[in-house]
Amino acid sequence: MKLSKKITILSLMMLTLVGCSNGESKKTVEGSNHIQNSKKEEQSIVVHKDENILKDRYEPPKGFKRVDVEKGSFESFLRNTKLKNYGEKVKYYDGRTKESKGIYDSVFDVNIGDRDLHQCADAIMLMRAEYLYQNKRYDEISFDFVDGFKAKYSKWAEGYRISVKDSGSSWYKASEYSTSYDSFRKFMDIVFAYSGTLSLEKELKPVQLDDMKIGDVFIVGGSPGHASIIMDMAENEKTGEKVFMIAQSYMPAQQTQLLINRKQPNLSPWYNLDFEGDLTVPQWTFKRDQLKRF
Repeated sequence: MKLSKKITILSLMMLTLVGCSNGESKKTVEGSNHIQNSKKEEQSIVVHKDENILKDRYEPPKGFKRVDVEKGSFESFLRNTKLKNYGEKVKYYDGRTKESKGIYDSVFDVNIGDRDLHQCADAIMLMRAEYLYQNKRYDEISFDFVDGFKAKYSKWAEGYRISVKDSGSSWYKASEYSTSYDSFRKFMDIVFAYSGTLSLEKELKPVQLDDMKIGDVFIVGGSPGHASIIMDMAENEKTGEKVFMIAQSYMPAQQTQLLINRKQPNLSPWYNLDFEGDLTVPQWTFKRDQLKRF
């Protein structure tokens, strides 16, 4: 959500920069995840609690195999995302703790800084940008501001900076060429401040639910709005049934988290792709036609 940022937001953007709606030592070698529903059912997914990579921590459901992805792809990057130690809690930008009960099962190992910037759309843009940055695909790192301005990292790396005024946003020369990680993260902070679910939704392409891939995004832009990203998928080799895992950040700025499945605790944190009606995740409900792709 973009209702408040430490970086000053122009009055026009204050009406539109809205993302997430405000709502509401534990390591073992191996075990089951003890998320329970009202009937006290325990989840049967095997969780390797000493592993700190997404694909290594969570096994697919019995009879399922992770879908094939290309080496070096965005899908592979997400599946291999690093997690905090199992049992750690989500931290807000100001150091406060977000309790996990009923919301998330793991926390992503991401530096969100000490400003109220890294919210829902920001977490997704950072994942995409980190992937492109690590692969030196600098020309592809580009995000629109809500006023339509295109913030291109390749321009930023040349030493240009962005001026935001009532008349619009523009570039000005301020530094020497640099692709340092520190400079890259400063670029992303500017993107976080002036972009949001409203602008990101317009950049992404709609996809059919049956065509879901890792890296696709459920997103609704506006006030309120929210966005969550598909982190991994698996398929039943006999039936063709597919399942997925989904992650989010939220408001105020907080670490990215892997969401639990409240409706199917025996399957959590996996979700069945063949769900009925809307997709209900902790803290939000998405329509079936709100799935999009970079």
